[in-house]
Amino acid sequence: MAAASLTFDADHASLCAAGAWVIHTPVAPELPPLANAPVRILDGAAITALDTGGAWKLLDTLHQAGDISRLEYRNFSPQHLAILNLVARHYPATLAPLNPRADGLLAQIGRGTQALIRNLVGLVNFVGRLVFELLTLARRPGHFRWQELGAQVQAVFVNAIPISAAMIFLLGVVFAYLMGVEAQKYGANLFVVDGVAAAVCRELSPVIVAILVAGRSGAAMTAQLGTMKVTEEIDAITTLGLSPYSVLVVPRLIALIIALPLLVFVGDVAGLLGGMVVAGRQLDISYRMFFDRLDDILKLKTVLVGLGKAPVFALFIGMIACRMGLAAERDARSVGENTTSTVVQSIVAVILLNAVFAIIFVHLDI
Repeated sequence: MAAASLTFDADHASLCAAGAWVIHTPVAPELPPLANAPVRILDGAAITALDTGGAWKLLDTLHQAGDISRLEYRNFSPQHLAILNLVARHYPATLAPLNPRADGLLAQIGRGTQALIRNLVGLVNFVGRLVFELLTLARRPGHFRWQELGAQVQAVFVNAIPISAAMIFLLGVVFAYLMGVEAQKYGANLFVVDGVAAAVCRELSPVIVAILVAGRSGAAMTAQLGTMKVTEEIDAITTLGLSPYSVLVVPRLIALIIALPLLVFVGDVAGLLGGMVVAGRQLDISYRMFFDRLDDILKLKTVLVGLGKAPVFALFIGMIACRMGLAAERDARSVGENTTSTVVQSIVAVILLNAVFAIIFVHLDI
């Protein structure tokens, strides 16, 4: 196939395209710069074939030589002219800006505000639909997906026990060690038990376990739902007359609410064991002395405060994870961005909720 060519007709102040301008056809050498030439006409009488790929190459060659925004197309066949006009409309979008201008402070604030409003509207819509599905399932409990709930509890709780226990055990070790270094200076070794018990059961275990679940299970839920949307599995569920909320969202949400308090309890035990190991090794506190002191100072209220936070953390993590999964677009990039956003939003939500709980418990003297 002959190479496509583009020549300058000085007599008529026009450009003449010739040959087959198709995607696999080589193009003749580029034109010299035409910035000073009064060229406003593109003659296509000699074009034998034209497709979208060839039209883009033609426009790109002209763009590199000079301004093409005011070119007039002449002597093109109707089919070739339609293709050229179609590609010309979208050609500017293929050009990367040479000097991208950074957004100003007001523009960034505006975009951030728009994103926040969209997230709030999406959250309100999600919560409304979720409440409706929960009311529907309450009237028809036979439609609840018990097998899906069991699978999600295994994924969220059973599979997370090792990492949660190991993490809180190590935190208990570190906390007891740091407290022990200071307590030994004043001969108050036994009070390390008080600090470890209160810190682990009231704050460390609920918050750290919630953050682990947000990064592990929350991200996984968003990725699963986003991938199901990309592969049109959610559309298939809707086509079958089922609700994606009752089939996918509700079991995951309930599984998180069940699993997180159990993981926090496992974390409490692991953190106290970590503190006990350090107390025995570093502070000469026997295991019996540790348990006796723990029995004296650890109140049921302290444990229940930590366990009571867990369902609230789980509710917010589950809503954020499922909403971001269902809000993902039908491409891999959107799924990845929403998965990352789930982790960030969940961690921020856990920290804010923990601060709110701290203020409330102080006012209630709990």
